[in-house]
Amino acid sequence: MRMQRGLTALLCAFSMAAAAGLAQASSHRESYTIAKDPTIDNTDTYAFVSPDQPNTVTIACDFIPFQEASQGPNFYNFDENAYYYIKVDNVGDAMPHIVFEFKFTTTVMNGNTFLYNTGPITSLTDPDFNLRQTYTVTRYDNGAPTVLGSNLPVPPVNIGPKSTPNYAELAKTAIMTLSDGTKVFAGQRDDPFFIDTGAHFDLLSVRRPPGNMGGGIDGVGGFNVHTIALQIPKQRLTKNGGAVDPSNNIIGIWSTAERLASRTLNADGTMSESGAHIQVSRLGNPLVNEEVIPRKDKDKFNSSQPSGDGQFLPYVLDPEPARLISQILGIAVPPAPRNDLVAVFLTGITGINMPAGVTPGEEMRLNMSIAPTAVPNRLGVVGGDVGGYPNGRRPIDDAFDITVRAAAGGYALTPDYNHAPNNQLGDGVDYNDRPFLPDKGNTARVEKLSTLLRAGLRCPISPARGANGASRRGSGRERAAAPWVGGRSRRFAKLHWPKNRRAGRDDKSHDYLAGLPSSGTKVPPAPLLRRRCFPKPQ
Repeated sequence: MRMQRGLTALLCAFSMAAAAGLAQASSHRESYTIAKDPTIDNTDTYAFVSPDQPNTVTIACDFIPFQEASQGPNFYNFDENAYYYIKVDNVGDAMPHIVFEFKFTTTVMNGNTFLYNTGPITSLTDPDFNLRQTYTVTRYDNGAPTVLGSNLPVPPVNIGPKSTPNYAELAKTAIMTLSDGTKVFAGQRDDPFFIDTGAHFDLLSVRRPPGNMGGGIDGVGGFNVHTIALQIPKQRLTKNGGAVDPSNNIIGIWSTAERLASRTLNADGTMSESGAHIQVSRLGNPLVNEEVIPRKDKDKFNSSQPSGDGQFLPYVLDPEPARLISQILGIAVPPAPRNDLVAVFLTGITGINMPAGVTPGEEMRLNMSIAPTAVPNRLGVVGGDVGGYPNGRRPIDDAFDITVRAAAGGYALTPDYNHAPNNQLGDGVDYNDRPFLPDKGNTARVEKLSTLLRAGLRCPISPARGANGASRRGSGRERAAAPWVGGRSRRFAKLHWPKNRRAGRDDKSHDYLAGLPSSGTKVPPAPLLRRRCFPKPQ
């Protein structure tokens, strides 16, 4: 079963194929079972040709959704009893030919205190850093294991100015180079996904219809996740180990998490696990399990393999989200069977990211021959930018708007429906909750992707600080009328957020850079991060 766990899964997501328009946070709490087990809940997966190192591919996946930064003293950590995976199909047969396994270990340096840290943490080996995690990375090539690194450090969470006074620099020191040249980072980051969950789960509301006029509230804003990210040389991903060419340039990516089958509660209050490895979380494209898969099969999807996705094909050919869009909004959408959506998230799109002789399976497919886009469009392929989703997924890509427009047929694959309002649908949230500020070439204030997280990751914006207090105030609907939104006053938002973000315009989305995360009650000045970067954890 140990090898089996390497052969199944799908996590961290991006999928126009989600085909729905009305989704919860990408893959946050998407099924009944996983909602009760958050440390192995895959929330999103990202994969793109690294803009700072175009001879590499960056793959990042997020776990442990909706982390409130101030929840100490037992702050969020990876689960040492779980197994985390990133999987790659470089043949197109819906099987994982490359598997990266991540296994974490937790160490308490001083058990005689309740504190996470006993003083300021200024390095990863600081004696005041009390609760530490390390991990081992093992790569499986067609089942053959190679340990690429062990005892790799996880940085602390972003506690506050006294405990983690220089968090951005501290987190950088956790970027490691593995024995094969791959770079890796594992630790807390801001959740870069953005969507108006408050309105959508209030009977699928849109604050300013049809959804391209702004006004949405990021329901994931202010929360952190734990990220595992790799920057991998392209030649280490091709099926023949050679340079990228038309015969080997398309790969499929997904992530999974596994637990041992049996859990025992011991008399001393501890818990132990034993038995076979069981896959309990899977994610490739965003919003698929949330919206396309019905409740009765969500746990089944999480435990399944891409090679067995034929059992879910009816849900793709006639997706419920598309029917709801038609019923609720009163607009015509493409009729079943939706073969366009089969291409989007089961096979890849012809001429962009469909491998020759592909076996259908829900994977995030990436064409490694397509160079990073100099001026990225948040709507990815739907917006004419083939460097973005669903050709892989970048942090800037607006997965929800892309998905809802695809579900409504408002894109090039269904030209008869590619008109207003189908191609204008959205949620009014066009960027991550961290401010995206104009790039005026002020390189002194801009951290390049390669220097923030040399793993080419998503330039994770630092996690929100716990000392700043609660990240959220009120329900999604209440915040629409409240003077504070996600820890940032409306006055601050008006003065400092870009005009196009406030207006919700689709154009010029590439002009903005993601800033560092805000603090809970006050937003301090912060250096900017390159666009295409992920936010720091809250």
